[in-house]
Amino acid sequence: MSKTTTVKKPTLFLALLPILTMIVLLFGGYVFFELPPEPLIIISAIVAGAIAIYLGHSYNDILDSVSQKIAKTMPAILILITVGFMIGAWMVGGTIPMMIYYGLKIVSPQYLLITAFLVTSIVAICTGTSWGSAGTIGVAFMGVAAGMDANLAAVAGAVVAGAYFGDKLSPLSDTTNIAALATGVNLYEHIGHLLYTTLPSFIVSGIVFLVVGLNTNSAGGDLPEKVGIIMDTLGTIFNWNILLIIPVLIVLIGSIWRKPTIPVMLLSSIVAMVNGLIFQGFSLKSVVASVVNGFNVSMIQVSNFDAATVIADIPTLLNRGGMNSMMGTLLICFCAITFAGTISVTNSIELIINKLLKFVKSTGSLIVTTIATGLTMIGVTSNGQISILIPGEMLRETYIKRGLHPKNLGRTIEDSASIIEPILPWTAAGAYMAGTLGVATLEYLPWAVLCWTGIIFATIWGYTGFGIAKLSKEEQEKMMAETHTSEMPLQSIAK
Repeated sequence: MSKTTTVKKPTLFLALLPILTMIVLLFGGYVFFELPPEPLIIISAIVAGAIAIYLGHSYNDILDSVSQKIAKTMPAILILITVGFMIGAWMVGGTIPMMIYYGLKIVSPQYLLITAFLVTSIVAICTGTSWGSAGTIGVAFMGVAAGMDANLAAVAGAVVAGAYFGDKLSPLSDTTNIAALATGVNLYEHIGHLLYTTLPSFIVSGIVFLVVGLNTNSAGGDLPEKVGIIMDTLGTIFNWNILLIIPVLIVLIGSIWRKPTIPVMLLSSIVAMVNGLIFQGFSLKSVVASVVNGFNVSMIQVSNFDAATVIADIPTLLNRGGMNSMMGTLLICFCAITFAGTISVTNSIELIINKLLKFVKSTGSLIVTTIATGLTMIGVTSNGQISILIPGEMLRETYIKRGLHPKNLGRTIEDSASIIEPILPWTAAGAYMAGTLGVATLEYLPWAVLCWTGIIFATIWGYTGFGIAKLSKEEQEKMMAETHTSEMPLQSIAK
């Protein structure tokens, strides 16, 4: 005889308990005891699973839910791995080093603040890393600022703003890829939509840095010494050639023509690998090692170059990429997806969202609610990746139901989480930037204009409707159908 199990609906307390558990564990364990976040998220998933079983769901129900969510996000996960592959290829082929070299060369160092902002932005876009950009070029500009007796807080703010501008718009950035993954939006479509808030913030920041710089006489006419050393070293290591820009053009053209992301990235990577063999003189073994484990300066076999004696900025800038570099990011993604899949079994998120949305009457108030959610997550968890994944999972279906494209959600959680992180003193990013640049977080916060103006523009656009992408009836029905393919709420979709 078969036994029928009665499935009960969760109370608001039971629905909130797994989320509160995760917040407490991450805030206590990750922030205060520096424990890795992955096991803390898994413990939260265990709590969610125990509640699901208490409410009458089976263990197989939980496994099915998690499996379906992983299956839905697998294309985006593959993109993350491909990004690591491409970064390694672009490094060994000389594409990223060449863009850094000419980015440093063409921007006049006469205006220190605006130069630090623009150059750091260029480096961050090319490398996809805010930390690496601030830790190399940013440190160089801080040294120049100290020598000129300039406003160190202002220069640090310019570096942080530039680093996160580039990171936010780079297809090589892990947080940008995660935001696209969480909201089920094509990577390049997500980046294009970010411009509505990021470009105005960039312009406002540039104006501030230019005006302040011109009125404080903090600019110098000579090239910063450490930046000059970096340029000379890059010129020694790599052979510049106009063909090195082809991998970038492939990605740009593929984006404009809306071609599938992974094949475009792989084609770009293959061309870059060929460049590494032909123009840079790397061996096949080094080229393959670069796309798997990342580029390393120890691979360089050039006269007048000794990896052991080169300044620390060079390996910090160049040692990156490779598929293995994405494994840590993927582990956090899998843990967060496991948590989301487990909590979805009980429809807890749907219950919480319904309670929350009672106060949401317009698109503007939905944007503000999303901003509040992002700020709360980054403020409590201190982890940019988690702060993108969880709101993306919680609010995606709400946007679709209201006829709003999920890329509005992706843009807003980036505005309220990933670029807010470096201006909060207790986060890993805030601590890193303060320690690396030698300026306290709260001192450079007012100058990191781009990091806090994004939420202002996001709010204005939300209430005015400018830059808010709407769904057609057909698109809305298609997305809702895909979301409920497994008859479970809030499935992540990766295009």
